[in-house]
Amino acid sequence: MKIMFCGDIVGRAGRDAVVKEVPRLRRELGLDFVVVNGENAAAGFGITAKICAELHEAGVDCITTGNHAWDQREIIPYIAQDKRLLRPINFPPGTPGWGANLFQTPRGQKVVVINVMCRLFMDALDDPFRALDAELSKYALGRGAQLILVDVHGEATSEKQSIGHFCDGRASAVLGSHSHVPTADGWVLPGGTAYQTDVGMCGDYDSVIGMKKEVAMQRFIRKMPGERLSPAEGEGTLCAAVVETDDRTGLAKSIRPVRVGGRLAQTA
Repeated sequence: MKIMFCGDIVGRAGRDAVVKEVPRLRRELGLDFVVVNGENAAAGFGITAKICAELHEAGVDCITTGNHAWDQREIIPYIAQDKRLLRPINFPPGTPGWGANLFQTPRGQKVVVINVMCRLFMDALDDPFRALDAELSKYALGRGAQLILVDVHGEATSEKQSIGHFCDGRASAVLGSHSHVPTADGWVLPGGTAYQTDVGMCGDYDSVIGMKKEVAMQRFIRKMPGERLSPAEGEGTLCAAVVETDDRTGLAKSIRPVRVGGRLAQTA
């Protein structure tokens, strides 16, 4: 089975890259399932129902989020109705929406997607390890689910790596989001879980993590509030990871990066 996870979509440049490339990549790579993190899709802050529909139409099966999940207030009633849009599972009880869901591919394969957010340098949510342990205990990998993907949304590489090892052998893949910069540590952990600290963003890399660089730089130089950050508008790069799993065990056979369009070096 093959699944692709695209990193944080930042603004229109990122949306355009995903909408353009996902249909082609699904065909050419033989993808069974596509997940994207959409928490920065709406002008860099949050996501809307209209954007969700646009992404689903392009072939995205599931959308994850993170600390910007609620930036667009209209998403609060919408997320309670669309189980294809997830928010971190470790939000407090009673938070609208779902942190995980079981999907079925056209070939009948069962795919579980879990969205979790770290705590170090982030919001003080509930314990991500405890939340993951409770959710993973519901499924027998290879039997109850053919593939389990964890989007670990976090700032600290140490915390994300710890979650990767914590899930090793219990999830097919633990793939990071939030930093908007692709890391070079994609590998299959000893227990059979594919891992990458951050798959990078889908957006314009001639920027500061997807935002117009002039405004972002001034915040560091002047140390004073200034113009509101807004997404860079050049050609976007789609950054993702493709994981192939063993259909019998659900464990990963390989992980490889995908970089298409824009300014970064392209993958074959």
